[in-house]
Amino acid sequence: MAIKSFQGKRSTQTIEVQEPILVSDYMTKKLITFQTHQTIEEVIETLISNKISGGPVVNEQNELVGIISEGDCIKQISESRYYNMPVDKNNLVENAMVKNVETIDGNMNIFDAANKFLASKRRRFPIVDNGKLVGQISQKDVLKAALQLKANTWK
Repeated sequence: MAIKSFQGKRSTQTIEVQEPILVSDYMTKKLITFQTHQTIEEVIETLISNKISGGPVVNEQNELVGIISEGDCIKQISESRYYNMPVDKNNLVENAMVKNVETIDGNMNIFDAANKFLASKRRRFPIVDNGKLVGQISQKDVLKAALQLKANTWK
């Protein structure tokens, strides 16, 4: 006679409900920002000395007006070489920055932010609240968030 499988009394499993991991939990709040009246040379010096690849451009009221990156600076250098002229001291951020800037909501789930990074091919997204720049999330911030998660918390 064969023995049937017996599992015994089944206990009820407790499922932990976890709060979603938000962009605001991992965004950088202390930002290096730029002004429209700064020169490209100043931006290049700031990028190099702070080991960053770009940053938001804000006005006097801390409202986001654009974003400038290493690529924007390189474009200015390339154009100056094309015209056989040095990088102009009057070449300002307002002429080189990207003005149509995509932003992310600070209340967005970090995984949704990761998908937005993949879809847009951007390296950073500013976070704006009530028209004011409050932070920035980068691809590196998303990676840091992923390292801190355990396998059972991924949603």
